[in-house]
Formats: sequence, structure tokens, C-alpha cells
Amino acid sequence: MAEVIRMPRLSDTMEEGNIVAWYKQEGDKVERGDLLAEIETDKATMEFESLWEGVLLHIAVKEGPVPVNGVIAVIGEEGEDWKAAIEAEASSNLSSAPSTAPPQAATPQPTATTSPTSTDTPTTGRIKASPLARSMARQAGIDLSQIKGTGEHGRIVKRDVEAYLQQKQSQPTITPPPATPTPASTSTTTTAPAAFATMTENRDYEELPVSQMRKTIARRLSESKFSAPHFYLTVAIDMGKAIEWRKQINEVAPQKISFNDLVIKASALALKQHPAVNASWLGDKIRRYKAVHIGVAVAVEDGLLVPVVRHADMKSLSQINSEVRILAEKARARKLQPEEMQGNTFTISNLGMFGIEEFTAIINPPDACILAVGSIIEKPVVKDGTIKPGHMMKVTLSCDHRVVDGATGAQFLQTLKAILENPIRLLV
Repeated sequence: MAEVIRMPRLSDTMEEGNIVAWYKQEGDKVERGDLLAEIETDKATMEFESLWEGVLLHIAVKEGPVPVNGVIAVIGEEGEDWKAAIEAEASSNLSSAPSTAPPQAATPQPTATTSPTSTDTPTTGRIKASPLARSMARQAGIDLSQIKGTGEHGRIVKRDVEAYLQQKQSQPTITPPPATPTPASTSTTTTAPAAFATMTENRDYEELPVSQMRKTIARRLSESKFSAPHFYLTVAIDMGKAIEWRKQINEVAPQKISFNDLVIKASALALKQHPAVNASWLGDKIRRYKAVHIGVAVAVEDGLLVPVVRHADMKSLSQINSEVRILAEKARARKLQPEEMQGNTFTISNLGMFGIEEFTAIINPPDACILAVGSIIEKPVVKDGTIKPGHMMKVTLSCDHRVVDGATGAQFLQTLKAILENPIRLLV
């Protein structure tokens, strides 16, 4: 019997996958370990390897979203009836299901078997392009084969489509003759709905499809914001000594230490002293973690990824710097593995490099807290009764009030502030 291939769950939060491209076509021979398809999950774009061998008899969904466990293909012997395989598996699932459960349709949706859109190569249908780039090309009526990709392995991304459109706009165009003027008596009778319809026809707006990553961000952060009672604590930290200390370290360090590295290390040490902050809400119990695994928010093309620095309290600044740099590069290339984005016990979001002085962040489940880090601002401060120049950095701790009380969060921030204002404590 032919093997029915279903959409795998490639991450712990994945509910559906978006098929970007197929590496094999119907009728192709398939060996174990061959690349079958490129699938975009909520966290990364991954290559799906075959666990089966035979002939690719049927592709159920050539491109687009498929729920986890949905049928995507059938592999079997040449000439085998793939429809019978799907029907047989559906019958088997129905017979093994409880009698009270409603039957589930096992056959793919009719729209899933449509041919590739005009943005694919007519012969192979396997141009590498991000879903956003494909959508932009469709709306602009562009053939993706005309665009050179600058992404990973020649993948076409948003900037490539924008550059192509800009190049086309810079080329001289022939201006059509002016349209015949509309009589004044006609224009005065135009109603508001007609004017709105005209505006809609002119397409003075842009609609973009929601990627798997953006769907997951929207769902998880909405659940966090509306289920976890957030409260916020802000403190200003004098980074003067940290600036001097970092300067001295970077004179001898093999790689430059960033302020973000200092914040990660200081937060990890503070969490060891305040385990109530290094925790999660589990409904009927609170889990306090003994290990400190810090998630570091990284902005990517279509959203946000949070790779995890494990045992951050036990790592040197150089180790943290190297690990964060590698994880950030993999995140931007959408090459992070699921295990590299799981297990966080606390999260840090730093927008200081964008000149943001202060902000609040939504808690990243399952954490009880997230630290929002602003930029270092040079401003006058009062020291020993005298006004002196200072370098202040504001951080805001978002707390889940089900787990962390105000005093607990405040004590954590006091410890964090003390460490960063006396950075020699980072080495103790």
C-alpha cells in the first residue's frame, strides 16, 4: 500500500505549515533522505526530508498552508492508485475513532491541487522565494524568474522585489493621452459610495498575506497579553562604570563585548538570586527553574524569533557574545532549529540600538517576566550633591502578577541595577 505523507509538526507551537516549494515532482523517484519540500513553520523555513522510498505518486498541496497532519503527498510504487491509499487510510482512521466522534474528511481540499501560480517557473515550479516576496510579486504582476535573489542560497526576499520594482519605475514610460473630461453636471452627482469604490479600484492600499511566523506571534502574544495580568516596573541604571569597564575588556578581548552581553549576564546572575522571577505559571502550580535559560529577542524580516542562551549564568561574556551572534545570524537566515528556540525561563528584548529610550514588552510564554532594555542616554545626574554628566539606561520589567508580586520584581531590578552599576560583580 502506498504511504500517505502528512504535514509534520516541526516545532512545539506549530499548528500549520506553509509549503514554499517542492524539490520533487509527481512521477519522480524518491529515496530515503531525499529532500521532498521546503516548509515554512511559525519559526523557520525548513527542508523536509523523505523517510520513505518509491515514486512520488501525488502532490496534494503544491503551495500554501496545510494544517499539521494534513495530507501533502503520496509515495508508493509506480502506477499504484494513490486515491485508494488515501481512502484506505481514511477508513482506517474512522474505524479506530470513538463512535461519538464526528468523521473527519481525509481527502485534500480541491483547491489544494491547483497548479503553481504565475510567479513560479513554468517548468519546475521551484523558484526559491519567501512567502512575502511571492505575494508582492503576485500583486505587482511580476514573474519571479525575472528577479535575482540575494537571500540564503539565492532565495528571493522582500528587498529583491522592492529593488526590481524600483528599477522598473526608474525606466522611462510612455504617458497615455489625457482622458476626456467629465462634464461638470455629471461630476456633481457622484455619491460617496461611488467615490469610495473608485478609491478601492485605484488600489491605494496594500494587503499582505500573514506568514506562519506572524500568525504564531499574533496568537501567542494575544494569549499572553489577555490571559496573564501584566504589570510593569521601570528603573534607571547608571551605566558609567559599565562603559569604562567594557572599554577596558574590549582592549584585550578576542571579540568585542556588547552592552547586550552585559545585560544578559547580569540578568542571569540576578535570576539566580531571585528564583521567583525565573518561573512559569502552569495553572494549578508555579514552576521555578533551577537553570537559567535566557531568550534573546531577534528581529527578522517577517517578525521576531527568540533563540535561547542556555545556562547563561555559567557562561563568560565572551561565550555569551559568540553564542548570541551565531544564534542571531541563524535566526535572520531562518535556519534556527526548534531546540534552539525552546526552554527559555526569562526573556530580554533590547531596542536600545534603535534609539528607543524606554518601552514595555509583552511576556514571552511560558516565562513569567520579560526585560525591555532601552538605549544609554547621556544626561546630567546628581552625584554626591553635585550635577555631573552621566550615562543612564532605563529597563522595564513586565511581570505576570499570577507568579511575581511587585516587591519580588522590584528586588530583582535592584539586584540587576547593582550588578550593572558595579560590573566587577559580573566576574564574581
